[in-house]
Amino acid sequence: MARPQYEPWVREILRCPVGGHELVDVVDEDGQPALQCAQDCDGPGRRRRFPVVDGIPVLLADDATVVAVGDED
Repeated sequence: MARPQYEPWVREILRCPVGGHELVDVVDEDGQPALQCAQDCDGPGRRRRFPVVDGIPVLLADDATVVAVGDED
């Protein structure tokens, strides 16, 4: 599935509802588009990932998956 394209002004206001962090485009383990916190959001090395359903980001904390990230930053 292709990543949704958002207008620049929309990207500017999309933020994590928990930590207020910028969100970046990622692909989840199932190959589906998602948005993920650009900064740690649930402790060191952990970030929230939000699903994108039918091109619409689901920015609900209860629907987020917390994923572990390495030190690639």
